[in-house]
Amino acid sequence: MSTEQEQKQIIRGTFWSNLFKKPTESQELESVLKSMLPFEKLNAKYLRLLIELMHNRVYAEGEYIFYQGDPGIGLYIIRDGEVSIVQQEGEKTQKELTRLGRGDFFGELAMLDDEIRSASAVAVKETSVTVIFKPDLQEFIEKYPSKGIHILRGFAQMIAIRLRRLNKDYSDLYNEFLELKRRLKNENQ
Repeated sequence: MSTEQEQKQIIRGTFWSNLFKKPTESQELESVLKSMLPFEKLNAKYLRLLIELMHNRVYAEGEYIFYQGDPGIGLYIIRDGEVSIVQQEGEKTQKELTRLGRGDFFGELAMLDDEIRSASAVAVKETSVTVIFKPDLQEFIEKYPSKGIHILRGFAQMIAIRLRRLNKDYSDLYNEFLELKRRLKNENQ
């Protein structure tokens, strides 16, 4: 392998690409943020101020973005790629909870509480994310409280939507169980 090829390979590695990342197009990130419930009511001025606090990261396929049990320190927005949210069940078993793509975000609970991560996030393929760390968002909210209320209300609405979906899934599953139980009882009579 030539020296030039070796240098390209070294720079391509996640560690170096995160240190020497290209800046994200501000307009592209602004567009992604405007499509997200927590940020949709912010005008361009406040979106730009928020973008200044964000950090860009690139993760290789199969690389963990964070692990279940880690402290929750930030909100991740997928600019490109795909992320699997998985939960460890037992020593060797993982269950995929969901897959997320461009424009999706995860880790929002970390912005609201001080609990550890309840699941892991893994890049399914090379994935670019933008991260806003909790202290940076808290500083933004303290500086611009009326805008912070919109952001926190957006997080609450997203969590409510996800909780309603979970309740519906639980209800559907419970009804299927009752129906199966009824059928088995009828067959055994």
